[in-house]
Amino acid sequence: MADLSTPANITKKTAMRSEIGRRLIQRQETGVLLALVMMCVVITLVAPRFATKQNMYLLSRQISLLAIVALGEFFTILTGGIDLSVGSIIGFSGVMCGLSLASGLPPGIAVILGLAAGFGAGLLTGWLVAYVGLTPFIPTLGMLSMARGVIWVITKGWPVTEIPEAFLVLGRGEVLGIPFPVVIMIVLALVCHGVLKYTIFGRRIFAIGGNEEAASLSGVNVKRIKLFIYAISSFCASITGIIMVARFNSAQASMGVSWELDAIASAVIGGASLAGGGGSVIGVLIGASIIGVIQNGLVLMKVSSYWQTLIIGSIIIFAAVVDKLKARRGI
Repeated sequence: MADLSTPANITKKTAMRSEIGRRLIQRQETGVLLALVMMCVVITLVAPRFATKQNMYLLSRQISLLAIVALGEFFTILTGGIDLSVGSIIGFSGVMCGLSLASGLPPGIAVILGLAAGFGAGLLTGWLVAYVGLTPFIPTLGMLSMARGVIWVITKGWPVTEIPEAFLVLGRGEVLGIPFPVVIMIVLALVCHGVLKYTIFGRRIFAIGGNEEAASLSGVNVKRIKLFIYAISSFCASITGIIMVARFNSAQASMGVSWELDAIASAVIGGASLAGGGGSVIGVLIGASIIGVIQNGLVLMKVSSYWQTLIIGSIIIFAAVVDKLKARRGI
């Protein structure tokens, strides 16, 4: 039997550990995670209530809602596109679900209708991008306005409040002390990671983001993948919209307003390349956590909410500049 404690084996183990440590340090997610930890420490020193169990519970639930949307947004960014409609899709799907519940339909059917509404809107957007050939900015901006307009026409600005008590567990329930929205986020993140890392579909998404023309020449059906990418983005936004209905016991016409900014920021801060072809699911989760911590921390520090938009916008620009500099240097 080989002696694993010999100097040669010990040296080999040390070298392997050093290599693993070096790779972890070089990963962009490590730097972003350290920034998140430092941010939490600073906010805790200024506002000790930040680190309380109750606040962490509420914060985790809020982060999970944003992270679910950001995961869908991440898919579009990976292909070099963007989805500006996710905020309106949150409200659109939530209202469709709320109206279904108010009409007496079973919760399961109402959820399916809400998800279908968002998925259908995403398919339309994806069709305009993939098959009509529009730049993603235009159809997603148009869908942002269209979906929000449908909400206002249907509800006339009034909230839908006839939500069954049994449905509220989706937004307020727990699993082993973990908020149900957080459980949904974890499951969805694992699915997204598995799809991107271990499936042909995922590899083709990265290929399109890296070089769309080369991917097409190699036999990848770029149009079909883009079609489903935007449907996936809207589907994820729909999940958040439905959870929000359960959390707030109503479907508000204003749900999801400006969430597209936070979703894009989460992906970009987490390391997703705006040029496409780069990023990770864990990075998106860390990015969403940073956005959530900033928003929560500013509230606890009694800073005006107007500063939140300024800070998040500045972070997006900073992250985009860093991404551009890295691309120029070939990092």
